Amino acid sequence: MDDALLELLQKVDTPTVCNAIEVAQGKRGFNNYTHGTMLRSAPEDPAVVGFARTAKIAGLEPPTIPADEVRKRRMDYFRSMSEGPHPSLAVVEDVDFPNCVSAWWGEVHTTVHKGLGMSGAVTNGVMRDLGDVEPGFPVLAGSIGPSHAFVHVREIGAPVEVFGMLVNEGDLVHADRHGALVIPPEVIPDLQAAIQKLLDTEQLILGPAREEGFNFEKLEAAWAAFEKSRT
Repeated sequence: MDDALLELLQKVDTPTVCNAIEVAQGKRGFNNYTHGTMLRSAPEDPAVVGFARTAKIAGLEPPTIPADEVRKRRMDYFRSMSEGPHPSLAVVEDVDFPNCVSAWWGEVHTTVHKGLGMSGAVTNGVMRDLGDVEPGFPVLAGSIGPSHAFVHVREIGAPVEVFGMLVNEGDLVHADRHGALVIPPEVIPDLQAAIQKLLDTEQLILGPAREEGFNFEKLEAAWAAFEKSRT
């Protein structure tokens, strides 16, 4: 992924990327995105894009391993989050879902993860400290809650699932207030052109629709041009 594509992905929203993937694939049906409504710590922040660093956590019940192993695994987790290609994005599955109670993401962890060079986080779990989440580190979460409960790391670097989105470590993920998606690696070479084509073709409808005197006849002509450009 070159700098120009990265810059473009940071400027466009996730629905645009979702549509552009289908443009690049030449068909509808792409479905590796989050299914359901998620919450964003800073809804007005721009989209975040990064290579996934994955983990699984839990917190509904106390860990069954010794306390020193819990601490060691947490440090192993932070070490893993600090590694890999950048930009990077933490994608963390709470295995208690849909009964998540433990907020992994708050002031401390967002600050630490950003300090380790990460761009943001996507989780099906809980976030808290909404007024104190580290600026510039957006979190897309499944819910909001007040407690960390018995939160502990279960797995590091394993494939994870967040609201139906399947993520392997190293996958390229795009996320904003609409949700998140995994960009298929095979479309990356064509994605910049696909996004630009999508934006250009949308203007065939949006331009006329915003002009004075727009009516059904103008819509019919504009839509015909729009459909032709998509085939």
